[in-house]
Amino acid sequence: MTEAWNVELHSHTYWSTDCMVKFETIMRVCEERGIDRIAITDHNTADGALAFQKIAPELVIVGEEIFTTQGELLAFFVQETIPKGLTPEETIKRLRDQGAFISVSHPFDQYRKGAWRKADLDRIIDRVDAIETFNARCLSMNENALAQDYAAEHNLCGTTGSDAHTPVEYGTATQRMQPFSNVEEFRASLQTAEPVTKLSSPSVHFNSTLAKWSRKLGFSKRPRP
Repeated sequence: MTEAWNVELHSHTYWSTDCMVKFETIMRVCEERGIDRIAITDHNTADGALAFQKIAPELVIVGEEIFTTQGELLAFFVQETIPKGLTPEETIKRLRDQGAFISVSHPFDQYRKGAWRKADLDRIIDRVDAIETFNARCLSMNENALAQDYAAEHNLCGTTGSDAHTPVEYGTATQRMQPFSNVEEFRASLQTAEPVTKLSSPSVHFNSTLAKWSRKLGFSKRPRP
């Protein structure tokens, strides 16, 4: 069997308003930590991931974390940006139209705006491919345990990610996956993936807040497409 890849499935760059990490730093960190593939899932834009993939096509999976009217969705193999603020149903339709793989970000983490009410998640669960069953930025294992139970109940695969916003976080939570080159191979590989998990320190949330205020005060600017 081919040697498995170490895959990071939830990460941000300076294209997200709460992150200040540039592409060069992420490439260096991935090399140092043995990350073979990384999904770039910036908030409400795929533009950064598309730009990064041009620089590092063998490393980057183009993704996006999208804020719908009910909660956040996490998508991989995205072709173009899906705007925030659409209904989950419309967001899913637009992602399907471009052949993306759809997961649900940290569904039961009630400390974050992107959490889902169970009734809303129940309504769209048969339209997604997976549930994020481990997010390293959750403050306790309970939120992840709820997601794992929910995924098992609905016979869905789980995705694992660091939700990295700072250099120290990339690779904190990954999945060991058989190599893939497209969305269908990714889907098959996920069936036998082995999560490698660890919670990040709660202090990482402070860094995201600092990045947001830096943007608001004009000390740093989000890039333009």
